[in-house]
Amino acid sequence: MEITAQQIIFYFSGGLAFFLFGIRQMSDGLKGLAGDKLRALLEKGTKTPLRGVITGMLVTALIQSSSGTTVLTVGLVNSGLLTLRQAVGIVMGANIGTTITAYLIGFKLEYYALPILATGALLMLFSKNKKVSTIGKVLFGFGMLFHGMQTMGSGLKPLRNMPFFVNAMTGIESHALMGVLVGTAFTGIVQSSSATIGVLQELAYQGAITYTQAVPILFGDNIGTTITALLASIGTSVAAKRTALSHCIFNLLGTLIFLPLFVLGIFPEIVRLFTDYIYVLLPGAEGTWQTLNIKMQLAQTHGVFNISNALIQLPFVAVLTAIVSKIITGEDIIVEFEPKYLEPRFLDNPSVALAQAGREVLRMGDVAKQSFEHAITYFFTGLENEAEQTDSLEEVVDNLQNRITDYIVKLSEKQLSIEESNYAYMYIQAVNDIERVGDHVENIVELTHARKERGVRFSIDAMADMRKMIDKTMETYQWALESLKNKDLKLAQKVVENDDSIDEMERDFRRGHIDRLNAGTCSGDAGAIYIDILSNLERIGDHSVNIAQYVMGAR
Repeated sequence: MEITAQQIIFYFSGGLAFFLFGIRQMSDGLKGLAGDKLRALLEKGTKTPLRGVITGMLVTALIQSSSGTTVLTVGLVNSGLLTLRQAVGIVMGANIGTTITAYLIGFKLEYYALPILATGALLMLFSKNKKVSTIGKVLFGFGMLFHGMQTMGSGLKPLRNMPFFVNAMTGIESHALMGVLVGTAFTGIVQSSSATIGVLQELAYQGAITYTQAVPILFGDNIGTTITALLASIGTSVAAKRTALSHCIFNLLGTLIFLPLFVLGIFPEIVRLFTDYIYVLLPGAEGTWQTLNIKMQLAQTHGVFNISNALIQLPFVAVLTAIVSKIITGEDIIVEFEPKYLEPRFLDNPSVALAQAGREVLRMGDVAKQSFEHAITYFFTGLENEAEQTDSLEEVVDNLQNRITDYIVKLSEKQLSIEESNYAYMYIQAVNDIERVGDHVENIVELTHARKERGVRFSIDAMADMRKMIDKTMETYQWALESLKNKDLKLAQKVVENDDSIDEMERDFRRGHIDRLNAGTCSGDAGAIYIDILSNLERIGDHSVNIAQYVMGAR
């Protein structure tokens, strides 16, 4: 039965949608199973560039998303946990890890797609155990991936007999650079190298294109996948831009190295030798190059390309880091994720240890203040980078709360004087209040998200009132930290007086906003969000008072 052009489009687009959805489901499920272990793995496994490559490869193989690994890496760079040099190593490894999908496709499991889908759906829908349900999500995504491949195959098969397509592929065989551009553009549009390589494998399997025509497009797919990261880095931090650019340069250099080798016939021979003498030794390998199906041959080519590219460029990580730093100039504000002053060796000297704990508490307070400032900038400008900075700083605040609390608890096991015990109590309570300030800052960011999504606009009067209350709240919190630092009782008293003003503002501005609602100059959505933000500002004032009262000995 002859398939029409419309049916080809329907089969292809529908199958691609299944494939992309399957990849997303599988990736989300694997992330859910791994939990925070992925972040811990990235943090600990990057002391050298080689370890960074291995770590990036493992994490990407686990979650089946090089973009997901890059996003995690950028977050860690922003938090000060990773340097740009370490991040480049992870990006190199992520390229290798993402080849796993191509190998899975090479095993031709599409005939088992429906039973895998059914099993996954049953576990997702009927299991009350969260872990089992997440495993179901992984299986469902896995099955959907192969069902999408099968559907795409039905649409792609007729292309091998269509003159325009055959001529286009012949042109790519004669001009390899054209194939690179096609692969780059296609992946840039679809924004998934796994999907475009899957399409490539299916086209080859259906006989629509040859191995020689497919490989230049495969090189382009590797460049195209960096476009997603580059687009995502627009408006983000300097570290994020540099990490995304390093990914792009790395893949571009790889193509510049291997495309001439492919045209000269050297690279295909390298892949063949690797398959016949190294790959064949691995458990589960299908055999020599000649015995592999075309899907597996392309997967093998993809794997050898990325592994070889990483090995060649690994010694030049410092050079790549210097290049991206020259291209993207500017200083990034990096806040150290781990404590700076909590030295375990000081625990045997309580007075010194308490002084160090106090310095860390003040640093934590300053991080929360920076988070507050970014949240307010986000509220007035809507710049997503400000929200991301707030999220990164909030993670630092949460970590410092746990680490400072643990340190002071260990210190409290020593013999402390009454004065030292009072200081220990004051610091541990202040830490809790600072953490709560961070939570209210996060609430302001989430409310601003909601405001943007719903297209809510506030009146000029509402924005002016909000600015007054923000300035008063910021001043109050800053004074609370200064009173804690200097044990300044007069400044602590000013904090209490300022909070009375904040409470009065909150009542007056709430009443004024309700009047605007009644007058119809403000929508219901705007009213709810506005009042919630006022409430969070008022609560930051309350926690500032708590800190001041610890200084005054009133709590």
